[in-house]
Amino acid sequence: MTATVEGWIAYAAARGDTVADDADSAAALVRGSDYVARFYLNRLTSSAPDQVVDEATYEAAKLELTNPGFFSKTYTADQQKVLTKVGSIQWTVRGDASGAEAATPISTTIEAMFYPYMLERGKTPAFLMSIGRSPGL
Repeated sequence: MTATVEGWIAYAAARGDTVADDADSAAALVRGSDYVARFYLNRLTSSAPDQVVDEATYEAAKLELTNPGFFSKTYTADQQKVLTKVGSIQWTVRGDASGAEAATPISTTIEAMFYPYMLERGKTPAFLMSIGRSPGL
């Protein structure tokens, strides 16, 4: 992790926010870093610059500091629905309600930071394969 509490303090100060240099901030930074690593870095088509990763980590840490566990949701599939009718109440499943990604909170700020480097959700990267005989056949 290249993001630091000192870097986060400077990043926050430039935006008019305040971050204390304490154990709670350090723990939130680790949780924010975990979220960025697990939810974004494995889906990038190219390496995002360290500055982008650090700033996304600071944004995630801010959410974690305000609400510890923000990105660590426990859910059941039936929670992935929206109320679509009030009279005789009706719920509709929202998108693909399966998997952890469906229930993971998304920060539009972090999403925008990584957008130029990301695979489209649900897509897999293209692989280059040789067509023809392999050597030794």
